[in-house]
Amino acid sequence: MTANMIRVGIIGFSEGNGHPFSFSAIVNGYDETHFAEAGWPVILNYLKQQPADRFGFDGVRVTHAWTQDASLTRKLCAACRIDTVCELATDMLGAVDAVIIARDDWESHAELAMPFLRHGLAVFVDKPLSLNVQQLDVFLPYLRSGKLMSCSGLRYAAELDEMRSTEPDTGAIHLISGAVLNGLDKYGIHLLEAVASLGGRFACPVAVTRLPAAHDSFVVTLEGGLLFHLDCLGAVGKTFHLSFFGQTGHRHFDLHDNFSAFRRTLAEFFAMVKTGVPAIAPEQTLRLMRLITTAQTLKPGTTAHLEHG
Repeated sequence: MTANMIRVGIIGFSEGNGHPFSFSAIVNGYDETHFAEAGWPVILNYLKQQPADRFGFDGVRVTHAWTQDASLTRKLCAACRIDTVCELATDMLGAVDAVIIARDDWESHAELAMPFLRHGLAVFVDKPLSLNVQQLDVFLPYLRSGKLMSCSGLRYAAELDEMRSTEPDTGAIHLISGAVLNGLDKYGIHLLEAVASLGGRFACPVAVTRLPAAHDSFVVTLEGGLLFHLDCLGAVGKTFHLSFFGQTGHRHFDLHDNFSAFRRTLAEFFAMVKTGVPAIAPEQTLRLMRLITTAQTLKPGTTAHLEHG
């Protein structure tokens, strides 16, 4: 390992969430036999579809891993060619340059991330960062100093590249509609981030209204009055869908290219590690967390206006 290699630690595991495996494999490559034994066939399938040159980043390697289950950690290390199994997450202090918190239960994030942030390491935290206002206040200086990044990988969804172009063939957007599985807190953020990635008014929610429905259903008002209808459908099949209705046309996207989204997310994080420049405007991250926390408190038919800054 070269002297200027960025050593990365991967931390944590949430039931049903294979991010520790997918993120580590994208950086280190993977051992097909051990990956199959670890039991993530969907991830292994999309990894096998990628050419070899899409794995790895110059000067970066995942070198350490810890999860709550020692047996799972060993499987992760074998599957993703990670050298060191840690007994405690904090064993990585002094041995790595950056860490990835790969748990999507926000309640665990502050406890896991803060020891590393306090020691000056760069930290990526899986979405959502936190839905606790006090914790967000603690995280804010690290977001601003380029030491902390948190987002959904769908912020970088390749399917939306044409919508990020200067002249999408829809013309001016009049309405956005989105549908996603599960609830607002863990999965609504996927589509909120995806829309925010378009920049400008798309990244600036100003109000949210809860609609009367059997599932989590909201209208998010974006800057300039543009409406984003967001439906979090609960326990349904795989659904990550966005529709854009414009002056001259409409476009519809299923956001299923996880590999590209995750690879782009990691590239942005590693660039932040090297430069110290925030990958995402801190105010954007805070705005989306506040939107979710506010939306969760609303009764059907009520609206809340969002504070900025």
